[in-house]
Amino acid sequence: MITPPVSRRDFVSLLGAAAVAAPLAARAAAAPAAKSAAPASPAGARKYGPLHVFTKPLQWMSYDEAAALIAEAGFGGLDLSVRAGGHVLPENVKRDLPLAVAAAKKAGLVVELITTDITRVSAPHAETVLRVAADQGVKAYRLGNYNYDAKLGVWESLQRLKPELQRLAALNASLGLHGGIQNHAGARVGAAIWDIYELVRDLDPRAFGLQYDIRHAVAEGGQSWSLPLKLLAPWIGSLDLKDFRWGQSPGKAVIENTPIGEGIVPFDAYFKLVRELGVGGPVSFHFEYPPFERDPRKLGPAEKRTLFLAAMKKDLAATKVHLAKHGLAG
Repeated sequence: MITPPVSRRDFVSLLGAAAVAAPLAARAAAAPAAKSAAPASPAGARKYGPLHVFTKPLQWMSYDEAAALIAEAGFGGLDLSVRAGGHVLPENVKRDLPLAVAAAKKAGLVVELITTDITRVSAPHAETVLRVAADQGVKAYRLGNYNYDAKLGVWESLQRLKPELQRLAALNASLGLHGGIQNHAGARVGAAIWDIYELVRDLDPRAFGLQYDIRHAVAEGGQSWSLPLKLLAPWIGSLDLKDFRWGQSPGKAVIENTPIGEGIVPFDAYFKLVRELGVGGPVSFHFEYPPFERDPRKLGPAEKRTLFLAAMKKDLAATKVHLAKHGLAG
């Protein structure tokens, strides 16, 4: 039986209640997943980190080169793209993921987080990727994207996804992994974040939930970005960091990615709330502004490395100010 859609008034009431009682309300919502007590949440008192770098803009480098750059910049880990066209190709995961993890370890880094395009257990290479990842010490992964079916509509699309997510959650639990849907901006599942709550509220938050991206949350939620964070805190198993500002073109606003601290993401309020909620897990820095992406200059490898290193150090330094202020460092 399909649950009828909630009204706008009921949904606003739900968010308001979550804002007052979170994260206890969200933990209570997870209770149906357990017969006795609610399962332990990945939020709790978890460490915020280690601080990884998403390797998408570094795929022109070897694993050793990327790891050396990330270590020199002062980060603690690699968030490897393990997907079609990624740093590690899924069909080669048995061979290449151990090589990438070995390169990270040689540089003094960890790989606790990977980014995949997995959306179902039965997808080619999906189970192999997750089993190899677990064997290599990975703790969390980002899933691929889910789209709404225009013929089914929003609510029915979400209900149709639930059985597949239950299967993924079961596999994750058996491997000791957390799978997270990223709240990526746009007209897709997860952008509004409340839809992720509908998908995961009956799932064990130790195995399945959300990879929370504050930039995308602010872009879609504006001044209400904090409410879904409170609602979904127990299900957050990993986090992304980046910043942006609004540009303008005729008839529309345009997202312009920026270095951390140069955009409109309210990082001080964000880290304060992260501390209050006890949200933690591996953190991934996403570098999506020039020179990492959309740089019109034709840069050689040496020049790119120099510019990348300086920008990465700058973003990390800006972030560490907030981490220290709110007791999240170390």
